[in-house]
Amino acid sequence: MGKDSKPRGSDDLVFVYSKSEDGAGYQVLRQRKDTIEAGTLRPLERGKAIHGEVVQLKPRPESAALFDVEVQYSAGQSPDERPASAGGPPKVATAQYRKGWDSIWSSKAGSRMSN
Repeated sequence: MGKDSKPRGSDDLVFVYSKSEDGAGYQVLRQRKDTIEAGTLRPLERGKAIHGEVVQLKPRPESAALFDVEVQYSAGQSPDERPASAGGPPKVATAQYRKGWDSIWSSKAGSRMSN
């Protein structure tokens, strides 16, 4: 085998080892790059939130329980991709919020107020 004969997607693998406790999914081990994660694989259900990723599994020839993973959709970012938190809630200000803030706290309003 040559250097480039490595199967495509082999840096993201899932090993299915048992049914989940509720019987609705499967317990899995997932190897991505240099990490191994434990998780649960569940079918998509209409109207229910997606937690994690939507993946397509492709069977590997060496084992019936080993699959290549192709991510179709990610509901969130991995911890490595998230920006460092500055602490506290996100700072989001709409135009309506700014207009209200300015009407209360602008320098013109402050000059009319007494201490």
